[in-house]
Amino acid sequence: MRNSGTTLRIAAGSAALLDEGRAVFTGDAQIRRRPVAPLLGSLNDLGATTVSTRNNGCAPVVIGGRLRGGTTRIEAVSSQYLTSLLLNCPLSDGTSEIHVPVLNEQPYVHMTLDWLARSDIALERDELKWFRIPGGQSYRPFDRRIPADFSSATFFLGAGVLGDNDILLQGLDFADPQGDKAVVDYLHQMGARITREAEGLRVRPGTLTGCRLDLNATPDALPMMAVVGCFARGRTELANVPQARFKETDRIAVMAEELGRMGARISERPDGLVVEQSELRAARVDGHDDHRIVMALAVAATAIPGSTRIAKAEAVQVTFPTFVQRMTELGGKLCLEGAA
Repeated sequence: MRNSGTTLRIAAGSAALLDEGRAVFTGDAQIRRRPVAPLLGSLNDLGATTVSTRNNGCAPVVIGGRLRGGTTRIEAVSSQYLTSLLLNCPLSDGTSEIHVPVLNEQPYVHMTLDWLARSDIALERDELKWFRIPGGQSYRPFDRRIPADFSSATFFLGAGVLGDNDILLQGLDFADPQGDKAVVDYLHQMGARITREAEGLRVRPGTLTGCRLDLNATPDALPMMAVVGCFARGRTELANVPQARFKETDRIAVMAEELGRMGARISERPDGLVVEQSELRAARVDGHDDHRIVMALAVAATAIPGSTRIAKAEAVQVTFPTFVQRMTELGGKLCLEGAA
């Protein structure tokens, strides 16, 4: 799985549909630290056979089928656990009942449900707390344009509100249930000038002012919003996002550490960050092999004088291999050392 937690968790559910044999999943050092135990427990409840080889609830994991249906209870501290069940239980042998007492990142589950509905997958649910999914179903082919990714666009939304920038983003679909489209509202709330135009979404700076933002539904936005907070008057609180500590890195601790190296007045809370307006300076920082940390620090570096060096920046290629090219086209001076 290399560095992809999303792939690990969704493919683990698919492996639980095997009629025979087992699949073994592993990844890089970060993947081998990221928890998957709640999903493994639910897959076992529903008939699969799963084992964490080091008995720590993380990869490497060995998974085999077959999902027969049944009842399970899952605390979805990551929405990916529930998404994996929702995508794969329709293909099981029997009916699955899923109780969800805890669910973070709810918009991602709405995205999953949207795709299931488009594929005519039948299910019953009580909001996002309980699901009943008949087995023996099948997916049908489709022809649909895939909307652009708001999570990746977050870094250009953030860049657009800094300095004297003026950026036009194309391909974003506000009718799509992606959670990270809320970043547009966050930046509006802070005073940025963002307008929908015929050609796309135009993003310009305004008088940025700090505020409190609840990021529970949008944990991937934390690194970039922490950077924006450094340029906003007063205090910015990024709250209710404890799951950000269990991404590719502990993003709360890492952003506090690396922005602190750049001169930010920033402090950790158990569930987020408090950022004061700060005069950032160029520095040597560490990307911690986390693509979103790297991209957020890169945007920060383009908005201040001097040259910033980001170690382990090659991680940007996990989800956005053309990030440096896109930023360069906008006038940024970036170079990914060692890249072909």
